[in-house]
Amino acid sequence: MIVLGIDPGLATLGWGVIEAQPGRQKLVDYGCILTTPDQRLPERLKQIGEDMQALLQKYQPDEIAFEELFFAKNVTTAFTVGAARGVSIAACAAYTDQLYEYTPMQVKQAIVGWGKADKKQMQLMVKMLLHMEEIAKPDDAADAIAIALTHAATGPAKKQFLMK
Repeated sequence: MIVLGIDPGLATLGWGVIEAQPGRQKLVDYGCILTTPDQRLPERLKQIGEDMQALLQKYQPDEIAFEELFFAKNVTTAFTVGAARGVSIAACAAYTDQLYEYTPMQVKQAIVGWGKADKKQMQLMVKMLLHMEEIAKPDDAADAIAIALTHAATGPAKKQFLMK
């Protein structure tokens, strides 16, 4: 099974692709979709949608897992990242109905075993689990890989994480 993990963002949208088999996961590829503040918001969203379609075509994932958004303070950031997440979901929904979502705490719990793990702990565990030579960079891509790993580890319980 090919799983695409997505860490939504407007300036940097992280993605990670793994091949998941029972008890064994293999990293296929990872990276980021980047947009810049000098682009108008509609142009940035259009680029994210087009780049997402290209990823889907290239890797043909069986299932796609997103990180749920969580914002404590900055409402403006929440709206723009939410728009980028919406464009990504729309592109993926046109490709498959196998869309799942996990909270940051669920991802940390699945990867490290503790829902309040820090970023460094997460990155080291992802590196170890996938036998990588170095930590994935940038952080958004490493987070996306962790989301894909979380989904792969969910097994038969994945139905409860299906986007509603």
